[in-house]
Amino acid sequence: MKAENEQRTGLLYGFGAYGIWGLVPLFWPLLMPAGAVEILAHRMTWSLAVVGVALLAVRRWGWIRELLRQPRKLGLTALAASVISVNWGLYIWSVNNGHVVESSLGYFINPLVSIAMGVLVLGERLRRVQWVAVGLSFVAVLVLAIGYGRPPWISLVLACSFATYGLIKKKLNMGGLESLAAETAMLFLPALGYLLWLTAQGRSTFAAQGVGHALLLAATGLVTAIPLVLFGAAAIRVPLSTLGLLQYMAPVFQFGLGVLYFHEAMPPERWAGFSLVWAALALLTWDALRTARRSRAALAAAPAVVAAPAREPA
Repeated sequence: MKAENEQRTGLLYGFGAYGIWGLVPLFWPLLMPAGAVEILAHRMTWSLAVVGVALLAVRRWGWIRELLRQPRKLGLTALAASVISVNWGLYIWSVNNGHVVESSLGYFINPLVSIAMGVLVLGERLRRVQWVAVGLSFVAVLVLAIGYGRPPWISLVLACSFATYGLIKKKLNMGGLESLAAETAMLFLPALGYLLWLTAQGRSTFAAQGVGHALLLAATGLVTAIPLVLFGAAAIRVPLSTLGLLQYMAPVFQFGLGVLYFHEAMPPERWAGFSLVWAALALLTWDALRTARRSRAALAAAPAVVAAPAREPA
C-alpha cells in the first residue's frame, strides 16, 4: 500500500514537472521586450538564488568540497553549463520568434538523438526496432527540411544540445539540485557581468519596464528550479519506463500551443515529418515496454530456476 502511494505521489510530481515544461512557452513572451540573451542571463542569475535557498533549507553542502577536489568533474560541470546555456538561450529565442512548433520537434526527437549518441559515443548496440526508429527519424528530418526549405536547425540544435547535456550528466552522476547549483554557479558571474553591462549601456529592461516586468524576470529562477525539483522527486518514486513515457508530455503540450494558441503554420509536409517522428517514438516506446516486461518476467522466473535443483534430490 505504501509503495502504491509513493508511486501515485511520484506520478503527480512527474505530471507537475513535465506539465510546467510543456506550458513554459506561455511564459517567455511575457518577458518581452527583453531579448533572449537578457532573459537567459536573468535565468542563470535567479536560478542560482533559488537553488541556494533550497540548499540552505536541506543543509546539503558537503558535495561542494568533493566537487572542488575533482578537476575532471569540474571540467564536465563547466561543459554541462555551457551546453545547457545554448539549449536554454535557443529555446527562449525560438519561442519568442514564432518557432514553438519547431522547438517542440527538438524535444520529440531528443530520445532518438540520445540513442544515436549512445551508439556513436558509448558504443551501445541497438535492437532492430531501435534501428528502425532511428531510420524513421532521419527520414523525418529530410521531409521537414524539404518542407521548411532548410534543415530544421532549431530542432536539431535543441535535441543535440539536450542529449549532450544528458550524456554529461550521466558521466557526472550528481543529484539534480547539486548539479544545477554547480552549473548556475559557473554561469553566474558571466551572466551578472552581462546584466551589469546592459544596465551601463542603458539597454537593460529590468528596471526600465516597471516592477511587474522585474518580478517576471526574477521568476525565471522559479520557472527553472521548480520543475527540476519535481522531476527529482518523481525520479526516485516511479519506474524509469514511466518517466520515459511522461517525457512526451512536454513536447505534446508545446506542439499543441504552437498550433492552437500561437497559430503557427502546419503545411502537409510538416504534418508528414511530424507523423514520421511520432511513428518512430511509438516504436521506441513499444520496444522499451516489451523489453521491460521481458526483464521483469526473467527476474520473476529466476527464483524458481534456482530453487528447482534443491527439490530434485528428494
